[in-house]
Amino acid sequence: MDGTEGSGGQPGPAERSHRSSVSSVGAREVQLKPKHQPYKLGRQWPELLLRFTDAPDDDVAMDEPSLQFRRNVFFPKRRELQIQDEEVLRLLYEEAKGNVLTARYPCDPEDCEALGALVCRVQLGPYQPGQPAACALREKLDSFLPAHLCKRGHGLFAALRGRGAKAATGEQGLLDAYRQVKEAVGSEREATLGTHYRAYVLRCHELPFYGCAFFHGEIDKPAQGFLHRGGRKPVTVAISLEGVHVIDHREKHVLLGLRFQELSWDHTSPEEEEPVLWLEFDGDSEGTPVNRLLRIYSKQAELMSSLIEYCIELNQAAEPTAPQESAPGPRSAPSPSQPPAQRPKLRRQGSVVCSRIQHLSTIDYVED
Repeated sequence: MDGTEGSGGQPGPAERSHRSSVSSVGAREVQLKPKHQPYKLGRQWPELLLRFTDAPDDDVAMDEPSLQFRRNVFFPKRRELQIQDEEVLRLLYEEAKGNVLTARYPCDPEDCEALGALVCRVQLGPYQPGQPAACALREKLDSFLPAHLCKRGHGLFAALRGRGAKAATGEQGLLDAYRQVKEAVGSEREATLGTHYRAYVLRCHELPFYGCAFFHGEIDKPAQGFLHRGGRKPVTVAISLEGVHVIDHREKHVLLGLRFQELSWDHTSPEEEEPVLWLEFDGDSEGTPVNRLLRIYSKQAELMSSLIEYCIELNQAAEPTAPQESAPGPRSAPSPSQPPAQRPKLRRQGSVVCSRIQHLSTIDYVED
């Protein structure tokens, strides 16, 4: 069950940077609360899989959960900046690195190379101009970069192109970034690892979905024509204390990113129909302001809805002096007294973290 249980409990869990989670081979996860007993949850695992996943009965019967130590979804990023313990920084680094390498955190190539360079520094030590660093990187390239940046061509044409050619773009960019990793003057390698752990985590803080809980779902594809239905597209829904991101599962880029102030939501579970999480946000249709509804099909719709609500409650509890307005409803994110600040411009056009609303099939309407 991918993600975390969202409703119930108190803001207290945010005091811990890490909590236990139970997961299985199928990447179904649930973050545990202090009151949970892993043994009992393991006994209930088949029931949870049947309720919140589409796994076949045979897979459910054979699935074996494992207990893992992971970052607390409710731990604010600003608190991570205060962590000095090198072992805790290493845990944060290892988890973030795994999410980058598996493309769970979609990154632009430039960011992948900068993050990969820090991994090189941790695993290979400081860059030495006289050492054959390129060979070492090439042998373990998938330890530093996501798989889609490590692919090499095969066959005759690839061989012809490869004669006398320089290293692949990702490999060369990684090597260049490795050269530029700064070292602390007069410090030994072991003493500076915490510095590089922190640098990696801070770089990941720039990703809007860092520290999210992840859920699986599907959305409707845009129709190809009057007689051709679009079908569905698998997506990953990432929810954090800051907002919601819908990520294309195959293309590894963001389709929609919304802060809680920019959305309303609900979930429906009609009998004999698939549960749906609804996200509503402002849009534009040929110059006319419209309300847009995105439908996310998922057995985890109830979990996602509860987590959104709980994250908003935590944000409100963290800012008790913020001006309060009349509640717009149980399923609407609270609106601040002033309009939200304008988002900063993206550093790169076409960035993987940029929303691609044109790739969404939404229900648009004008509110009277």
